[in-house]
Amino acid sequence: MIRKLLQKIPYPFGRAAHRRTTPAIIPASQHTLRRERLSRNAVNVVERLQQAGFEAFAVGGCVRDLLLDLTPKDFDVATSATPEEVRATFRNARLIGRRFKLVHVHFGREIIEVATFRASHGDDSDEGTVSEQSRQSESGRLLRDNVYGTLEEDAQRRDFTINALYYNVSSGQIHDFANGLHDIRNRQVRLIGDPVQRYSEDPVRMLRAVRFAAKLDFDIEQHSAAPIREMADLLHDIPAARLFDEVLKLLMSGQGERTFDLLLKYDLFGPLFPDSDEAIEQNPEYALKLIRQALRNTDERVNEGRPVTPAFLFAALLWPALPQRLAELEERGIPTIPAQQQAAQELLAEQCRHTAIPKRFSIPLREIWDLQPRLERRSGRRADQMLEHPRFRAAYDFLLLREAAGEQTDGLGRWWTLYQDAGEEQRRKMIRELSADKPGSAKRPRTRRRRKPRTQGD
Repeated sequence: MIRKLLQKIPYPFGRAAHRRTTPAIIPASQHTLRRERLSRNAVNVVERLQQAGFEAFAVGGCVRDLLLDLTPKDFDVATSATPEEVRATFRNARLIGRRFKLVHVHFGREIIEVATFRASHGDDSDEGTVSEQSRQSESGRLLRDNVYGTLEEDAQRRDFTINALYYNVSSGQIHDFANGLHDIRNRQVRLIGDPVQRYSEDPVRMLRAVRFAAKLDFDIEQHSAAPIREMADLLHDIPAARLFDEVLKLLMSGQGERTFDLLLKYDLFGPLFPDSDEAIEQNPEYALKLIRQALRNTDERVNEGRPVTPAFLFAALLWPALPQRLAELEERGIPTIPAQQQAAQELLAEQCRHTAIPKRFSIPLREIWDLQPRLERRSGRRADQMLEHPRFRAAYDFLLLREAAGEQTDGLGRWWTLYQDAGEEQRRKMIRELSADKPGSAKRPRTRRRRKPRTQGD
């Protein structure tokens, strides 16, 4: 029903793009991609499939990235062989997936992903056959897509023109069905086909458009961009676990800050982080400064090859939404620390309905939050005990992030910075100074308590 209504929306939203059925075949002399730059294992997979009598090409992101002189993260292969035929060709192959059935061919730590050419699902197809291979929801979202087809049909089933480039490792030719090479040269992300229909089939394509635009420093082509704001709410239909994986790709690949700005521009941040989106509306200066700084720090670490953890980034993304919940609980008479714990629990439970955060990340996230008020309590041996806490460094970094965003902590971050570098004697002095600075902290003269007089029997 929803899909039919969306398809009635007038141009430019409902306009179907012209589809080419025969490719432009670009000879090796007219492009810069050379087979030597591909993974040897990917070349091996393509050649063995071709020798077995099947069509096979390197395809998608690896072709796109090599044409842009970037290093591909992985290598994908498209073939006319069915998954079962691919598995029969390679002893080191494994079938995966149900929604999209694929084959992973293992070469030590490298995995070459092999997909069979897919076709569109026409409404006039034999329902008994197609229902097992392809399913769609009422909104048009693809629930299963295992209808196999030709190379030409496969190209039209791909999402963006820049991903519909097929490289023949034997001849060096690129088969371009959708003017993808033209869009690469013009630095544009363009959807193949009618944007409304393609986003309805898989709303995650809207996130992918943003991710590619940020990663490649491209623009989203105007007709591909036009329906995104109106259709952003379709992301609510996507399983929360899948959206968590997409958020990691969006924000932890080294272009997180630029990606975040594009998510805001196209109203895609709200369906992913509704409470944080509301916090941005209520206090944009603080919330945006904190989130952008966290993303900037993450981008720097990724680009320097240093490790990053989703726990810290999600702690920053959700932190601006915490004060409102905390204030509501305190107004009901709940003490601050229990109120903060309850607010954190409720916020995370609500967030997991939209992007499910696995426990291996939500538990350290909670520890980072819970340590924030404990960083203020430094008397006696508490400061030394805090230094020994396994999450101290993350909590300390988070404190500095809060201060950089404008939170007033009365110099708490600088105190902890000095304390970590101080010697034993200097640390004791810093603790004594804390006690001396507290109002009413001067010691009172101790009065002797009267003892109960002993009785005769004692």
